[in-house]
Amino acid sequence: MTEEQIAATPPGGDAAAPAVQHLALPNLLDMPLADMPLPPGEPAYRRDQLIDWLYAKSTSDFDRMTNLPPVMRGWLEEAYVADPFTATRRFPSRDGSVRYLFTLRDGKQTEAVYMPYAGRSTVCVSSMVGCPAGCAFCATGAMGFGRNLSRGEIVGQLLAVARHEKVAARELRNVVLMGMGEALLNYEGALAAIRTLLDPRALDMSARRITLSTVGLPSRMRRLAEEGLPLVLAVSLHAPDDETRRRIIPTALANPVAEIVDAMRYWQERGGRRVSIEYTLLAGVNDSDSQAADLARVLGDVHVHVNLIPFNPWHGSGFAQSSRARTESFKAKLHEKGMSVSVRFSRGRDAGGACGQLALKRGAAA
Repeated sequence: MTEEQIAATPPGGDAAAPAVQHLALPNLLDMPLADMPLPPGEPAYRRDQLIDWLYAKSTSDFDRMTNLPPVMRGWLEEAYVADPFTATRRFPSRDGSVRYLFTLRDGKQTEAVYMPYAGRSTVCVSSMVGCPAGCAFCATGAMGFGRNLSRGEIVGQLLAVARHEKVAARELRNVVLMGMGEALLNYEGALAAIRTLLDPRALDMSARRITLSTVGLPSRMRRLAEEGLPLVLAVSLHAPDDETRRRIIPTALANPVAEIVDAMRYWQERGGRRVSIEYTLLAGVNDSDSQAADLARVLGDVHVHVNLIPFNPWHGSGFAQSSRARTESFKAKLHEKGMSVSVRFSRGRDAGGACGQLALKRGAAA
């Protein structure tokens, strides 16, 4: 499949989603900050106050925007919404992370994961409902594609997490677009969301703390490089050769490894930033020492860090996690070849929130 064919994949089933709650009012989070509406006659500084409530204070309730005149709050209430979700469910993990299940205003659903660490926190957000990439080892890929998420639906995930975790939105300094979906196939929505995250009037994030993950779409990687944003680019390679990659990633048929690596070089030429390689280890599929050596050879002179990710099982996947010994051997072989490498153990596994597990599970919520 080409990138255009993937983008046009028809929606997959979403039979388990709750009934649609049709709310036709426009969402303020979908709007560029310069277009934020004001009632007739209100001074321009009211726009800045509204933006501060929506983003820095992550407030979706107009009644709580107390420095706005009552008439303006009533006008906003009648004409707009400030929350892209009709319901939010929270699924805590024993490791402290939390999976969030969001019901969108058309009844479809998507997910995010909150991961607190000592001195920092990260939110993994989705760019789509489901995913068209169809990676065989990923539960999200098995769902099929629902639709792209809008600017407000992407940024709104972080704002909702801030509200529910009772932290200031600007304290959530690390965002990864690694949840549901292929962000580069929702290019306009993902980039609009990123620009909102970066805007000093909104969340004032550093581009170096935003990671965008892609399965490896060369033309869109090059387009992203032209944006001039010093993001972290994470490429889900998962195999060093085209034959293995085609077994586990359907999109690999149209995107050979050599072209993906060439696009990574272009990314570095334009911005100079190291690329993060995501590599899920699947027992007997892509975890041999010879494949580690091939991976080092293929990446060659590209400045990368390889994240080895133990496979997170899900029902019906047909794959098994590589043993600890095999994982360490693969890592050692990459070290031997001069590669920067680490093993990344996913958080939230018991809550269905680990890498590759997002599939709208509806167990007991907190």
